[in-house]
Formats: sequence, structure tokens, C-alpha cells
Amino acid sequence: MSAFATLVEQLAELLQPLFHASAAAAAIVLFTAFVRLLVLPLSRAAARGQRVRTALQPKIAELRKKHGRNPERLRTALLELHAKEKVSPLAGILPSLCQIPAFFLLYHLFSSSTIGGESNDLLTHSLFAAPLGDRWGDALGDGGVFGAAGLVYLGLFVIVAVVAVFNYTRTKRAFTASAGATAPAGGGDQLPGLATATKVMPFMSFLTLVTVAVVPLAAALYMVTSTTWSAVERMLLYP
Repeated sequence: MSAFATLVEQLAELLQPLFHASAAAAAIVLFTAFVRLLVLPLSRAAARGQRVRTALQPKIAELRKKHGRNPERLRTALLELHAKEKVSPLAGILPSLCQIPAFFLLYHLFSSSTIGGESNDLLTHSLFAAPLGDRWGDALGDGGVFGAAGLVYLGLFVIVAVVAVFNYTRTKRAFTASAGATAPAGGGDQLPGLATATKVMPFMSFLTLVTVAVVPLAAALYMVTSTTWSAVERMLLYP
């Protein structure tokens, strides 16, 4: 924690001439971009998996026709086919899972009054009028929705809502296609875990709205930056 706090402080000092009082917020955006670059290979692998699954649809149709009366045999055949092609139906979830440690690191960093036995100076930083260690509830209590800090959150909510709608439509389309390609004949079970993912994943972006409202602003800024990055990434990797 101390090392990470020092890193954020140093980045903020470098960015201070450009961003002034919001330099620490800019440092968090830069940190988020670095994390997303680290998981980019996983994102590209997920995109490749999606393309492979689309290409496998004729073979999957043959397996459904051949083993339609034997759901267990069909499920095994589908798993064997995906293993042979080195693609997982759930690969698209991995980039999000790998970001969880970075998010919680920021959450704890900006939720702690002390770091390494010393006062946490990062809590003195802000994004415009909103302190990075505060939450939406603090902004509501200090000026309300349209107060100086409340407007910062309002701007974040608008960004997240727009990105969430975009991600919802594209994710639902992608998972519906995967579900259709891997659904067994006769209405049986799909590949293990795929049915649940198909129902849940399209709504994940909307959960960011709740997260932004309840976590420290620094962690919320990470989420907003990451979901916006995801929207751009989807346009490039999932044409």
C-alpha cells in the first residue's frame, strides 16, 4: 500500500503542471490505462475466441444433429471441440476478473486515513471540487445533486450510462450468438456456465452505476475509465 501510494503521489507530481488540483485524479486515469494495457492480451484472446466460436458454428450444428438425443454426449463433444480449438466460451470474462485486484487496491488506498503509520496525503486530492476519498453520499450532503461535488458525480453517471447502453447491446448480441452456436438440440443444457453468463454479462456494465455511487471517488474514477476503455476496445476488437 505504501509503495502504491508513493507511486500515485509521484505520478500526480508529474502531472500537476497540466492538471493542477486534479493531478491525482489524472494519475488514477493513467494507472487505469496501464492496467488495461496489461490485460490487453487477454482481451485480444477473448476476441479471437469469439471469432473462432463463430467459425465453429457449422461443426457445432453437426454435433447437435448427431448427438441431439444424448445431451450428455453432446455436452462432452462440445467441450472437446472447444478444447481442440483452444477456445473457452467464458474467455470473455477473464479481462474483467484480472482487474479486480487493481480496483480493490485503489478502494483501500482511498478508504484509509493512514498509510504505513502516516497520514494519507492522497485524501487531500480531488477531482475538481470532489475529494477523491469521498463518496456520492458525501457530495449529496455538501451541496446536493447540483452542488460543486455533486456535478462531478453527475458527469460520471452520464458517462457510465452511455457506455453501459453501448456495452449492453454489444455484449448481449455476442453472448446470444455464442449461446445459439453452443445450444444443444431439444432445448437441453448449454455448455456449463454459459447459460448463466449469457443472462448476466449484458447487465454487468449497469452495475458500474451502483459502484460509482458507493465507493470512494478514486475507485469510481477507475471504474468509469475502465468501462469507457472497454467500449472503445469492443469497437476495435469486435467489429
